[in-house]
Amino acid sequence: MKKEIGTKEKPMKLKTPPLTSDYTMHTEVKDGKELLVCTVGKTVLHYDLRCVDDLHAMLKKHGDWMELGSADEQKPAKEGTVEAWGRSPKNPVGGWYGLKKGLRGRFGMYVPPLMEALGLAEVEHNPKNNRMRAK
Repeated sequence: MKKEIGTKEKPMKLKTPPLTSDYTMHTEVKDGKELLVCTVGKTVLHYDLRCVDDLHAMLKKHGDWMELGSADEQKPAKEGTVEAWGRSPKNPVGGWYGLKKGLRGRFGMYVPPLMEALGLAEVEHNPKNNRMRAK
């Protein structure tokens, strides 16, 4: 799976769920930890790479559509959304999958299109309130 996501030199090109913004994803190892590196313009976000497998497993168990609910780290995530799960003490890592303080949010914006590109999920592409489900 890591190879499919791309490298710093050749990242995977993606679009946000509403199809309004372009960004890239690639994997790299930093301090012995496998990272998912998301670059949006000049902003670089890091997520724990295991979020892909963990989110897929959670969605399979959930068995239905789930609202994405993207929010910045400083804002609370709507309950029952992918974003809320991505920062919940009840998820497999016991908290945030986002690893850069101040930029740990937006999990529900940037990880779902990657899951769709990898063939692991279906993602809606409406202007707002998009949902996803496991494939």
